[in-house]
Amino acid sequence: MNLYRKYGFANTGDMLRDAYERHYAIPSCNYITMEQINAIGDAVIANNSPVIIMLAPKHYHQFEIQLVVRMAQAMVERVREAGCESPIALHLDHGMSFEDCKTAIDHGFSSVMIDGSRLPLEENIRLTRNVVDYAHLYNVTVEGEIGSLSGTEGFSSEDSEHKYTDPAEAEQFVRESHVDCIAISVGTVHGLNKSQEGSTGTSPKIRFDLVEKIQQRIPQIPLVLHGCSSLPGKYIDMINKYAGNLGPAVGIPDESLIQASRTAVCKINIASDGWLPSTAITRKVLAEHPDLIDSCLYRKEIRKELMPIYQHKMDIFQSTKKGGYKKTESTPASIV
Repeated sequence: MNLYRKYGFANTGDMLRDAYERHYAIPSCNYITMEQINAIGDAVIANNSPVIIMLAPKHYHQFEIQLVVRMAQAMVERVREAGCESPIALHLDHGMSFEDCKTAIDHGFSSVMIDGSRLPLEENIRLTRNVVDYAHLYNVTVEGEIGSLSGTEGFSSEDSEHKYTDPAEAEQFVRESHVDCIAISVGTVHGLNKSQEGSTGTSPKIRFDLVEKIQQRIPQIPLVLHGCSSLPGKYIDMINKYAGNLGPAVGIPDESLIQASRTAVCKINIASDGWLPSTAITRKVLAEHPDLIDSCLYRKEIRKELMPIYQHKMDIFQSTKKGGYKKTESTPASIV
């Protein structure tokens, strides 16, 4: 038995193939706290939606990898006890080295992302192929990245340079690395300002013409979008009202994500839309209750606030009621 099956996690490759065939995208949600993962589980039960839960190496190093895996396992068990059979995968977000990915695989993750996008193409292919060769021994799915998103990512303080994905490079990357799915750069941006022009008054535009060209080059390969939070202004305002200091945010409009989910985009990553409400509510409750020492009050409020946010993602990604599919235990498909 694959280790991730022991913990109740689904094969990510199976999930992505179903999304590809049925034209929807799977919400891929970062977590690290119990209220975040509980809210994701609440939304899965309510919407009967598949979901990919994920965290970056920074977080599994901070909280110990055994703990975050068991948190995910407990969530899966609660969903099953509620009678919901929607598949749930555990994914490593932005592994930056072979060692990051190996650690995740060895501890029960069902998929890993190896981010070699900062490297020259040939080095990115080499690094990704090394991870693929190890991961496929355990039927673990691998996500690579070609092109790079600008903005600051949740695990890094560095602002990366934006580079759109070149369709010809994407084809070479998939063919030579044997990767199972790829994150592409087509206009989304990490961080709190997703407008590449730097204007807080202009909505970012996804290059759907580029998505189509990439899909034509690598048919049957699921595509992934990072940096897709909507960043509701009310949470920015709440944070700033209670002693925060955030500038205006520009998120990705729902209409763009609805359109993306109808393409070969099968996995859409959401991180900031979980962090922002959590921070905003924590600040508000602590400000209103300056004598509070028990975190239970704001944790309870965060869970209630996050559940409908995740449900909304499932609705616009069209994954609601897509919880059932034919499960297989085959090696993830790649272009060879």
